[in-house]
Amino acid sequence: MSEGGVTAVSTVDAHKTFDGGVVRALNGVSLEVAHGAFVAITGPSGCGKSTLLHLIAALDRPTSGMIAVDGKDLGDIHDLNEFRRQTVGLVFQLHNLLPNLAAIENVEVAMFGTGVSRHGQQERARKLLAEVGMTGAEDRTPPKLSGGERQRVAIARALANGPAILLADEPTGSLDSAAAEQVLELLVRLRAERDITILMVTHATEVASAADRVIQMNDGVIV
Repeated sequence: MSEGGVTAVSTVDAHKTFDGGVVRALNGVSLEVAHGAFVAITGPSGCGKSTLLHLIAALDRPTSGMIAVDGKDLGDIHDLNEFRRQTVGLVFQLHNLLPNLAAIENVEVAMFGTGVSRHGQQERARKLLAEVGMTGAEDRTPPKLSGGERQRVAIARALANGPAILLADEPTGSLDSAAAEQVLELLVRLRAERDITILMVTHATEVASAADRVIQMNDGVIV
């Protein structure tokens, strides 16, 4: 059991292979992350860190082994889309915002199909944009935002459905140093204010140092 007795993420002997077993991305990863922790997973390109994050995000299933998130064994869940929408928020290196939609509409998209009214979606999106420091930019489209501002909108979108866990894959990888520092400060603040768990993949040691626990990976294993 993790520190404090509450486990947000648990993996047991997780393996992931591709191309019929020829490529071994993960080779028996066992990991526990306590609720409320900010954990960075780092290592060289191709070490398996993004593959591990994708499995925790339920974007893919392991070849073998067990992965549990927020107390749920992902192997027992039939509808992973619904699980992702309810439990995890995802932030990627490339913000993946819809370029023709305003910032507030990009946040609202994450709430489609959740039963929240149109007015409720707008109000929640507006509050989230304020929370990430984007008040006044609600009606601007992504091409009219800086890289750091786009990533802030992406973080607001990831928080739209109140996830227990925020998963960030190289969230500062496309930003300059000043914007990267602001995004990291935002993640640290959100973790404290929202009591959420954050797992962040990064190849940069200075970015990983923002977390309170750093996990090093190499060749598909934790070292």
